[in-house]
Amino acid sequence: MNMPLRTGAMLVTLVLLPSLGSRAVRAADTVSTAEASPQVTAQADQAPAPVPQPVYQVGPSGVGEYFANWFNRVHAAQESQPHWMTPVVTVTPRLEEEIRYDQSWQHQGTGGNINVFDSGKGLELIPTETNELLFNLPPYQERTSKKSATGWNDWPFFTIKQRLLSANEQSGNYIVTAFLGFQAPTGIKAFTNDAWVITPTIAGGKGWGDFDIQMTLGFGIPTDHQSTIGTTMLWNTAFQYHFNQIFWPEFEVNYTHWFNGLRGGKTQVFLTPGIIFGRFPLFNNTMRAIIGGGYQFAVTPKLTTTPVLTPVYNHAWIVTARIAF
Repeated sequence: MNMPLRTGAMLVTLVLLPSLGSRAVRAADTVSTAEASPQVTAQADQAPAPVPQPVYQVGPSGVGEYFANWFNRVHAAQESQPHWMTPVVTVTPRLEEEIRYDQSWQHQGTGGNINVFDSGKGLELIPTETNELLFNLPPYQERTSKKSATGWNDWPFFTIKQRLLSANEQSGNYIVTAFLGFQAPTGIKAFTNDAWVITPTIAGGKGWGDFDIQMTLGFGIPTDHQSTIGTTMLWNTAFQYHFNQIFWPEFEVNYTHWFNGLRGGKTQVFLTPGIIFGRFPLFNNTMRAIIGGGYQFAVTPKLTTTPVLTPVYNHAWIVTARIAF
């Protein structure tokens, strides 16, 4: 992280070298003149000493120091925020460093089923004390229905989190974070939206003792095919309780509203009771295992199949597994 500063310092030094050289020449002239004139010598003795210029060492030490202190930085980031558990569905406003895999079995109201492998999860890293980077894998799907299909869905490949405010349990027990997610249209024809989707999100949470609420409000904005995909508002809220160290029961409300597109004006609401178990120490507590699951079911709208299926499925079982480090 320090490389740009040091590079800039090299440029500054190179620019100043001619100026310093000319000063040296003038100083030599002053000394020669002083030898001929005691008055000039006295004036030179009274002149202020030159201000020393900073010297920047250019080398790999800054990069090495950054990675050597990686886990110290992660620890500092996580100690300055609440220690809640990431919910089953709702994306936590907390910064996490982990590898995550999710699996869901969705049952459509028309009798079809969709098995979703990975669900667009992957590697989460904390490069600074207020940022998280999420490098996700594309979900792989199996659909069994009148129009069966198997293959990759669109790829939510990258999300960045910027934590804005936070305090741990001893200092206020709250957090506010902004997200920005990107999805690429890489899925097979049966699943793809054929458009990039950008999702800005604001997230927050507040805890009271062993109880906490985590919430996200985002907007899925497709860059093309607005008349079919539609812009969506995604509002998720998780109510969570913690007891006996490893038990994290929760209840989530997952709300989606379409402003336009084929589902324009419709609102879809899922309720998701679930539980997560963790954090179980591994390898002398250098890693921690987390596992959980939930049952998600639609409560609105009433099933419609035209112009497209809404809600997108009737109910689903969800399993989540993570290794935090």
